[in-house]
Amino acid sequence: MVEPLVSSCIPIIPCADLAKSLRFWVDGLGFGVESEMRDEGRLTFCMLRSGSLRFMLNRRGGDAGTPAGGEGIRLYWAPADLVEARQRLQSLGFDASDIVERDYGQTEFFLTDVDGHSHCFGVPTNA
Repeated sequence: MVEPLVSSCIPIIPCADLAKSLRFWVDGLGFGVESEMRDEGRLTFCMLRSGSLRFMLNRRGGDAGTPAGGEGIRLYWAPADLVEARQRLQSLGFDASDIVERDYGQTEFFLTDVDGHSHCFGVPTNA
C-alpha cells in the first residue's frame, strides 16, 4: 500500500462577505472560529473547526453568488439528524429544499448559501 502524501485537506471557501457567511457556518452548522484576520477592521479570513473538520473562509472580490464562468464549490454533508439539520437551517432563514429519497439510496436536501455555494445534506435512506 502506498503511503498518502497528505494527512488532511482544508477547503478554502471564497466569500463575498465573511460576516454574513459566518451565520451559515457558525450558527447553522455549528463550527467555531479558530482564528481570524482583519484588514482595516473588515474580516478577510477565518479558520473554522468542528471536531476534525476544518474550513478556511477567505474574502473574495465581487458580489455574492457564483462568479461568471465558474461552477463554484459543492459540499456534501452527512448530518447525524437530517430533519433536525434542515429545521435548524430553515429557522435561520436559509431556503432548504424538501427532503427527498433518491433512487441511489440517499435521503437528501439542498440549499445554496449567501455566497452561491451549493450544499447537499444526506444520509443513507435506511438510516
